Order: sequence, then C-alpha cells, then structure tokens
Amino acid sequence: MPTADPVVSAIAEKYRNNPTYVLQILRETQEALDWISPETVETVAAQLKIPRTRVQSVLQFYSFLYDKPRGRYRILFADNITDRMAGNIALFEHMLSRLKLKRGEVSSDGQVSVDLTSDTGMCDQGPAMLVNNRAIPRLTMRRIDEICALVKERVPLEEWPADYFRVEDNIRRRETLLTSIAPGVALDAAIARGRQGMLDEIKRSNVRGRGGAGFPMGTKWEGARNAPGAERYIVCNADEGEPGTFKDRVLLNSFSVRVLEGMAIAGYATGATKGFIYLRGEYKHLQAKLQREIDEMRASGRLGASIRGAPGFDFDIEIHMGAGGYICGEGTAMVESLEGKPGRPRVRPPSMVQVGYRGKPTVVDNVESLAHATEIAVEGGAHFAKRGTRFSTGTKLLSISGDCERPGVYEYQFGVTIGRVLEDCGAKAISAVQIGGASGVLLTPDDFSRRIAFEDVPTAGAFMVFGPDRDIFEVARNFAQFFAHESCGFCTPCRVGTTVQRNIMEKIAEGRGSRYEINELKRVVAFMQRTSHCGLGETAGNAVRDALSKFRPAFERRLRAKDFEPAIDLERALEPARRITGRDDAEAHLETES
Repeated sequence: MPTADPVVSAIAEKYRNNPTYVLQILRETQEALDWISPETVETVAAQLKIPRTRVQSVLQFYSFLYDKPRGRYRILFADNITDRMAGNIALFEHMLSRLKLKRGEVSSDGQVSVDLTSDTGMCDQGPAMLVNNRAIPRLTMRRIDEICALVKERVPLEEWPADYFRVEDNIRRRETLLTSIAPGVALDAAIARGRQGMLDEIKRSNVRGRGGAGFPMGTKWEGARNAPGAERYIVCNADEGEPGTFKDRVLLNSFSVRVLEGMAIAGYATGATKGFIYLRGEYKHLQAKLQREIDEMRASGRLGASIRGAPGFDFDIEIHMGAGGYICGEGTAMVESLEGKPGRPRVRPPSMVQVGYRGKPTVVDNVESLAHATEIAVEGGAHFAKRGTRFSTGTKLLSISGDCERPGVYEYQFGVTIGRVLEDCGAKAISAVQIGGASGVLLTPDDFSRRIAFEDVPTAGAFMVFGPDRDIFEVARNFAQFFAHESCGFCTPCRVGTTVQRNIMEKIAEGRGSRYEINELKRVVAFMQRTSHCGLGETAGNAVRDALSKFRPAFERRLRAKDFEPAIDLERALEPARRITGRDDAEAHLETES
C-alpha cells in the first residue's frame, strides 16, 4: 500500500492545493488508501495549509468517508423501504453469515466490512448494494454467494463481472423531456434569442423548479442576473437522495447533453461563467461518463470560451462528488459542501441568488429543471406553457417503485391523476402511495383522483406504491429510521426530534408502547415542523403523521393496555453492576411492590 505523503501530494496538486476541494481530496485519497488515518489528516491539513480541525470536521460529517479501516471491500446494502419489500434484509444476513461477520465489523484479515446505507437510487431494481461506492442492483441469493466468493478470493473489483454493475434506465413512458436534442441545437437557439430573450422565454414558460419546492425558475435566474458583481455560478443539484427517487439518474445517464447544455444556457442567461454538478456519492458510476461528455463539449466548442462562436459566452462545468449526506440536497447545504465544509444548511436570508457559492450570486437548480431549459430554448416559453396546467407547466418525471408490475421512470404532463399513474405502472388493489419520498405525503384510495401538480400533490418525483399486504406502520418506521440517520445535527429540534421519533416507533414495534407514545409522536412531529432550521426537520415527521392519521389500526394493534411503560428496564440495567460487584442482596435490587 502506498504511503500517505506522495498520494496526498499528487491528489492535492491536482486540485491546485485549494482548500475548497478538501472533500474531493479526501474522497480520492480514501480510494487510494482505503481509509483516512490520523496521519493522513495531518498530511492533508499541512498540504492545504488549513487547520487539522477543518479536515477532521469534513471527514466526520460525510458517511462515505472513514476514519477507521473498513476493509478493501466496503459493502453497503440499500435499506430504504422498497429494498426491504424486495427482501434486502434476508440477503444482508445471508452475506454476513457467509462471510462470518457482524454488521459493520471488519473481517479479521482486514479485507471486508458489510453494513447498511439509506438509499442508493436503485429503488426500481432493488435490492441493491454499493461496493466501494459502485452500485450493484438486482441482488439475489445466488449473486450474493458469487460476490462472497470473489471477496474471499480477493478478486479486484475491476475484474468482477461487468453484468453486476449494469444499471437499467427503465424508461416506461416518454413525452418531451425523455427525448434527445442534437448536440448544440439548444445552445444555438439560446444564442439566437440573446441573453435577455432567453431569460424572457424561461419566464414566459412559467416553468417551476422540479426539486419539489416549485420555485419559478425565471424569477431565480433573473434574481441572480440582477445581483451586484460580475462573478456568478450555476449549480446542478444531482444529489438525488430522497428515498424512492431515481429519475435524475436516468437523465444523467442517457440525456446528459440536455442537462449540461441546460447548465450552459442558465449561465448564458444569468451571466455566470462557471458551473458545478454536485453528484451524489451513490452515483459514482456516472462520473466517468459525465466527464467524457464534458470533455467532448469542450473539444467541440460547446463549453469553454466563446461557446458556438458567440463572443462573451464563456462557461465551463466541473463535477463535484458528494460523499454520503442526504442534507446536501438542500441548496445552501450543497453550497457549503462545494466550499469544502460539512454540508449544513445556512441561515437565510440572504438568498442564494444574492450570496451563494464563495459569497457570489448562485443559481441552484436540479437536474430535471436544467434539462427543461433546452426544451424552452428550442421551442419557446409559450409552447412549453401549453403543456401541463396553468400553475404547473410542462411535464414531470416520476420514479415509480414498490408494488407494481412495471417500476421505472414515467413522464407525464402535470395534471395527471394518481389513479392514471397507478393503472399505467400495473399497480392493483393498492392500499397507499407515498408521493415525494420520505418527506412527502401518504395517500390512500380516497385520494387517487387527485392530480400531480404544484397546486394539488407536488413531488420531486418519488412515487412509492404499497399493496394491501404491506404494513404501513413498518413503512413509517423505516422513514423514521432514515431521518434519524440523516439529520445533520445542526439544530436541536431536528437532531433530537428525529431521534425521539425513531425511538418511539421502535418502542411501539417492540410491543411496549401505549397511547402515551401515540400522543408523544404527534407532539414531536408538530414541534419539528414548527421549529426546525431547514426542510429536513420540517418534513421529517410527515410519513409518521400521515400513517398515524390514515392507518391508525396499524399502530394500535401493537399497543399495550397500559397508559405508559418506561423505555428502560432499570432493574435489568442494574444487572451488569451486580455481576461486577458480586452483589445480589436486597439493596442491590430496586424495591418492588408486594
């Protein structure tokens, strides 16, 4: 194994020893050394001329960075609700048994560790796992046995069968977005309209951001363009971490030209000259392909100086890899991460279009939103606005998973009913649909006439289907576990609230809950919604709240008749102390009622 100094030096010099890139440097250093030792932390800090504590804070924040050895093969099973429905836990336990490991334990030879992670963006083809951040979907018992054999034989990951890593697009329905536009056509159309003309078309289209909040893109772009100063940035939010969402994966894999040219068009309209793709760590398999497309765009004059021969149209794009952190999908947390810091949300105001990356005006739009910009450049805003509804123009991609015959990505005009979507994906006798991921809403058959639109049921794209045999309590419990794991810890309401919510759900699951716990759940959810610093905490209780409201019997059948039972058995908790002291007299026990 190479020593840390030359490895760190080479990687840091690649990034010009710029502390802003400390996350990227740590990621690549770990790929070379398998983990980040205290000595490596010291080396990185010295190389970048920054305090050791700054490097340490980044290392400890991101779940895909390791400050202890995790083995040559670092295996993480996806543990979202749809992977659980597909049998991930049985596969996980089978692998642990075959490798003679406990969860999270490193093998005695230092070769492998096996653990769980929240989501891998593969809900349409789960169960799935990550091996050293490379996705392997469609797991079976046979494949688990094969992987265990490869690990035991110490076969390098690069020599594993290519079929293991094959990720399908699973496009089931197309309209205007899931079609290709020839390279350069959208850029030429934007240039022909002019900077102000292109901005006017975006505003005329009434297109709203596809990340879930639905903020008007034209207003955002205009705010950045009108902000003082000459330096501006475009950030493509490709940190698609919401459980049940995977449509951005498809766009980045098969329609990257539209996404990248959409970023350039945003730069043209706002005056920005630099763009970043913030790519979630779970999508590392897309990094090389995206980089090849960026290189090709530079070579063909579609990126760089004077794009397509237009004087002053200067724009370039850089990929920034995430390292495991759901919260980094929030715009201000993403910019913090881009700046080489832990990805914690900023206090607002000021808005990002005024003070964003490096304190400069910054537009943060998600993958789908930027891809739509190419459509608007070519067809015009008025044509775009004819599709969808008055307040939700254009089309929307839905990531459909769960109890349906045809999971995958579907494109619809806004206004489509939930019932129509369920019919198209082959979902029958459905008891519930979770729309918008873990932070979204849980709907029952009474709601299936409602429409996907910002004015009715908004969504970033997740659409999880649950059949009549699914236990909705377990669905909500999984979401509670997810939020407790993903809270960044910045604010007390979210840090404590998500943990309390998870603990209450666990207590009920163990059969030790009462109506007291039900009331506590309601109180905690309401408190997080009112007082949390950002959207994660505000929406972390949505799934539990909706499940409790619409599927209360799933909770009540687990309750005991008592009004309250302590979460801790104090008498049992004293047993280790009694063994250590060798005492078993009356005073070593709690008093009990006769």
